[in-house]
Amino acid sequence: MAKDMMPVVKASRRENFALHPKAHKYLIKKSGIPGQHGGNGRRPGANNQYTIQLREKQKIRRLYGLLEKQFANLVKKAIRQPGAAGENALSMLERRLDNAVYRAGFASSRRSARQLVSHKHFTLNGRRVNIGSIMLREGDAVAVHKKSGKNAYFKSLNDRSPAPTQLPGWLSVDRAKVAFQVTGKPAREDVFEEINEQLLVEYYSR
Repeated sequence: MAKDMMPVVKASRRENFALHPKAHKYLIKKSGIPGQHGGNGRRPGANNQYTIQLREKQKIRRLYGLLEKQFANLVKKAIRQPGAAGENALSMLERRLDNAVYRAGFASSRRSARQLVSHKHFTLNGRRVNIGSIMLREGDAVAVHKKSGKNAYFKSLNDRSPAPTQLPGWLSVDRAKVAFQVTGKPAREDVFEEINEQLLVEYYSR
C-alpha cells in the first residue's frame, strides 16, 4: 500500500500546523520553512490565492493521511453530492475507520490508528477488518478483536493513549471494552482542528 513518506514533523513545519501531537514543540522552536536558512519563513507568493488554497488542501490531506489521488477523488465526490461540499468532504474524512479509531482515543495519531487497523486489531460489526479507508455508517459497531485485546498495547491503553479531552458527538465510546458505535453523522463542530474546508473546495473547483 502506497504511503506518504514525508516525516510528520517536516510536513507539519511545511504546513505550519501540527499534524501529530509530537509536532507542536517543533513548530514553537522553528517557524521557518524546512530547508530554508533565515528569512521570514514565508514562501514567495504566499499571499497568492492559489497558493493559499494549495497549502490548505495539503494541510487537510496530510492531517488525514491520504495520498493525492485518493484525497482528490474523495473531495470531488463530496462536491457532486447535495449540500455544502466542504462539510460533505469533512464528513467523509471523519467517517473513515482509521480516523474514527483515532477520534475514539484508541491511538495517539491517525497514522498509529491506521497501523492498528491494517494489522487487523479491530472488528467492524463482528468481522475482522484491515482497511482504514472503510467509510463507517450509522449503526456500525467497532471493537478490538478478542485476541488483540490481550495485547500489551490495549491492556495499557490508558497509559499509552489517555482518553481524549473531546469526543465527537457521532461516536459512543466504551473505553473499558475498547469499542465504539456510530450513532449519527459527523457535524462540522466534530472537527476540532482549525481548517478551512471552503479553500479545499475552491482548489478542486478550479
